[in-house]
Amino acid sequence: MDWQAVLALLAVAAMAGWIDAVVGGGGLLQLPALLLAGGSLPVASVLGTNKLAATLGTLAAALAYRRKHPISRKVAVIGGGAAVVGSATGAVVATAVSSDFLRPVILVLLVGVAVFVLLRPQFGSGSPKGEGPDAQRQAPERRRVAWLVLLAGGGIGFYDGLVGPGTGTFLIITFTTVLGLEFIRALSTVKTINVGTNLGALLVFALQGNVLWVLGLGMSLFNVLGALIGARMTMSRGSGFVRAVLLVVVAVMVVRLGYAEFA
Repeated sequence: MDWQAVLALLAVAAMAGWIDAVVGGGGLLQLPALLLAGGSLPVASVLGTNKLAATLGTLAAALAYRRKHPISRKVAVIGGGAAVVGSATGAVVATAVSSDFLRPVILVLLVGVAVFVLLRPQFGSGSPKGEGPDAQRQAPERRRVAWLVLLAGGGIGFYDGLVGPGTGTFLIITFTTVLGLEFIRALSTVKTINVGTNLGALLVFALQGNVLWVLGLGMSLFNVLGALIGARMTMSRGSGFVRAVLLVVVAVMVVRLGYAEFA
């Protein structure tokens, strides 16, 4: 790989880190760039290298959000643990099965997400009274939420290991809905779980020898830089900013997946 391609990948990693920190979906930019620049590199090595940069960038964003908005430890432990297992399982399956069959399902989900956000202007803008991970819940309600967090963490983690791009966006939508939090408060917990979805897949790829460490660590540095800038902008501009970026990212995902499915 020549130095021009490496420089381009570093720039893309910074932009992907920014997008991922704000609303998720940085993989929509970073993974195709790696596939294009990688040329004859094995796809598994490209996926593993992408996961290394994504893991460290997401970790940086999670720590940045946590300084201002403490995480819900129970939600993070349950969801993050399920995410690691789900992501590792998805990465193993990805080596044996094509993920193309998921495209139509994901397309429908994304269109549904866009319609949902557009029709509910208050979604993600506040924490309804009595909701949120720190509110006092009755035991049956706490168990219901725990099961939803477990299933969401494991299911989205599996998707991340199998396919990848858009995971952060799905996590933000799902956990904002389940926990009843505004976007900004949800991000600290969501990004912690997102670290789990990345880490599970990264461990599998690393054990298989499918990580280009030098390139991956270089991209990680720029991904972290972009993530820190994105987290700072998000906390200063508020939920309206996140909502706007979310709709743009979802629209781009729909176009990209639709083109791949029907072109």
